[in-house]
Amino acid sequence: MENLEIFGFRALWSPYYLTSIVIAAALYLLLVTKGKHRATVKEKTLFLTGLVLLYAVKGSPIDLMGHIMFSAHMAQMAVLYLVIPPLLITGLPVAIWERIIQTPGIQQMFRLFSKPLIALLGFNGLFSMYHIPLVFDFVKTDPFYHALMTVVIFIAAFFMWWPLVHKVQSQPQITGILKLGYIMADGILMTPACALIMFSEAPIYATYSDAGAWIQALHLCVPSDTLAGLALTGPEMFHTLPLLEDQQLGAILMKIIQEIVYGSILAVVFFDWARKERAKDAVPDALIPKYE
Repeated sequence: MENLEIFGFRALWSPYYLTSIVIAAALYLLLVTKGKHRATVKEKTLFLTGLVLLYAVKGSPIDLMGHIMFSAHMAQMAVLYLVIPPLLITGLPVAIWERIIQTPGIQQMFRLFSKPLIALLGFNGLFSMYHIPLVFDFVKTDPFYHALMTVVIFIAAFFMWWPLVHKVQSQPQITGILKLGYIMADGILMTPACALIMFSEAPIYATYSDAGAWIQALHLCVPSDTLAGLALTGPEMFHTLPLLEDQQLGAILMKIIQEIVYGSILAVVFFDWARKERAKDAVPDALIPKYE
């Protein structure tokens, strides 16, 4: 089995992408350390964790593995769309969000795309469309459309998470038991795409099963001059898992990560809702006069 190091340092560690992440982190800390936009330690931890994960899934060897193994790709997508957006949303102070949302153009975007039904259908519709084999193989072999689709789905994931986790008073927010229904609906809507992948009887993506399409897809993360000097025959050079099992594992990993993330959010939402309900029930009792 070949070692990934044959692809070179740039393909493995994406130094330019790392530089952009470091600059983003520095600008964030500069913005939230002084003045009226100060962030709490918790907010800084959440936001910087989101940036670290963003580099891990899009700039580290995990990104390269995502072009070699479908299971790595699905794990990458799960973290990118289900873990990172809520970290970035909750890591940015409310005062900054208020200024961002008040910007002309962005204000209209939030007004439309943060509506719960539109946010749910938008993200899950795009995610499902992306994993249609014809669309997937086209996008994975074209740098422009691959970057465009990744950004569009990430923005859709951001708006999907927004009604659940934001703290901006001027923005509509799902509260109480409605949050539970929202999360459950989100999980259900993602199931068809995962089921299509999981229960297919043969590999359905040429960019992971056809040597020519796979090598073309590698151009997304490996410099052309490096690829030209390599004798590649297919993804099986780098792992021993059969293609169909790798595909099925990818769908399973997506659902497992989804269940862990959504289950954690469900638990937090449920206990918070139960606590507030108990507090409301306790108020009348406290107002009843007590006589000795």
